[in-house]
Amino acid sequence: ILDDGGDLTHWIYKKYPNMFKKIKGIVEESVTGVHRLYQLSKAGKLCVPAMNVNDSVTKQKFDNLYCCRESILDGLKRTTDVMFGGKQVVVCGYGEVGKGCCAALKAMGSIVYVTEIDPICALQACMDGFRLVKLNEVIRQVDIIITCTGNKNVVVREHLDRMKNGCIVCNMGHSNTEIDVASLRTPELTWERVRSQVDHVIWPDGKRIVLLAEGRLLNLSCSTVPTFVLSITATTQALALIELYNAPEGRYKQDVYLLPKKM
Repeated sequence: ILDDGGDLTHWIYKKYPNMFKKIKGIVEESVTGVHRLYQLSKAGKLCVPAMNVNDSVTKQKFDNLYCCRESILDGLKRTTDVMFGGKQVVVCGYGEVGKGCCAALKAMGSIVYVTEIDPICALQACMDGFRLVKLNEVIRQVDIIITCTGNKNVVVREHLDRMKNGCIVCNMGHSNTEIDVASLRTPELTWERVRSQVDHVIWPDGKRIVLLAEGRLLNLSCSTVPTFVLSITATTQALALIELYNAPEGRYKQDVYLLPKKM
């Protein structure tokens, strides 16, 4: 199985579990998918070996960091034509994706705030010159909100209610559950499709927020991803497939493995 986000693996587990008798292994490239694999492994439900390509340095440092550094600006420009200079932006999460987004926005002259629950990542954000905040503290004043935590319900209805008019909300994480979009589909709010991948969600008092790609992954929905980056990640995945396929009996057990460093 060649997977991104664990979606195919999850689907086969649910619909066709017997297929695992014939499957040699799983190659997974995203943080979210790897997290799902470790959960399966811990529960003793992983019935084939899996390769964690996400934690390969060739994936993390290029795809998550540099690719997001370029595509965050691209995605926001294509959808909203926003000017970044002087804008107040909050980036939720300071993993590799968050680091890339913050670097790009800072370079364009935005005032960047970071929310982060991991103390090491928080300290890194601090050392990189970003102001650590809680979302509640800045929600009323920021112009753009970007989620990239890998968690769910990071931006909830309570936050969305308190945002200022014209605030742009988008997600750079794999799953579309970081922003609680479901909570916005209520009778009192009006949805207006402005252009492809851009919705205005309008409150009864006339306030509107700009929601991009309905909370799905911004750079896959609204912009292009540099082919150079994709070629590195795809090559790493291909190497993992070859390794799993050619591995002698017994080299890999029913567990999650990192790609051998020499590869």
